[in-house]
Amino acid sequence: MYAYLTGTVAEVSPDGNAVIDVNGIGYNVRVPLAAAGRLSACDKEERVKVYTHTYIREDQMVLYGFLSKEDLELFRMLITVSGVGPKGGLSLLSAASAEDLRFAIITGDVKAITRAPGIGKRTAERMILELKGKVGEMPAALPGVEMAGAEASSFTGPAEEAVQALTALGYSRAEAVHAVKQCADAGDTQQILKSALKYL
Repeated sequence: MYAYLTGTVAEVSPDGNAVIDVNGIGYNVRVPLAAAGRLSACDKEERVKVYTHTYIREDQMVLYGFLSKEDLELFRMLITVSGVGPKGGLSLLSAASAEDLRFAIITGDVKAITRAPGIGKRTAERMILELKGKVGEMPAALPGVEMAGAEASSFTGPAEEAVQALTALGYSRAEAVHAVKQCADAGDTQQILKSALKYL
């Protein structure tokens, strides 16, 4: 129903309820806890873009919001897994960043996935089985509030060159980004690549 909302942050509660003011209309949006923290840090006049997923049942309509298209895409993948649902998807993205969650799925890290409240071992294993191939092909974005009119954050310079080198070696982009993020300030491309390979 709604692709995204662009407006200012009217209020944010600690449990992840945000109100986005769009031309005088306040939209109540459920967001991951990390996103709630970033939204609460915004100035009252700062315009933000929140990508939304509309969940409709007979007795309710809920908007789930994310600060990047990649996070929204991952959420939509998560809720296709039996036993997850929108609440489970939001719990997963509150317990870990989208990037870390993708990495956990790719590497089969059941323990990391089950840190999310309400997600058991069987659900985590099912998630890995069903999504491992899909999330490995997703483009990765660095976390951050996407301001209206601004482009999504991405690696540039030596860090991006290191990511491309790792993907050429056979690693998925998600794995490469996760590794490079740990050592993006290591120096030039060769130094970053060397450090990232040690991490992998």
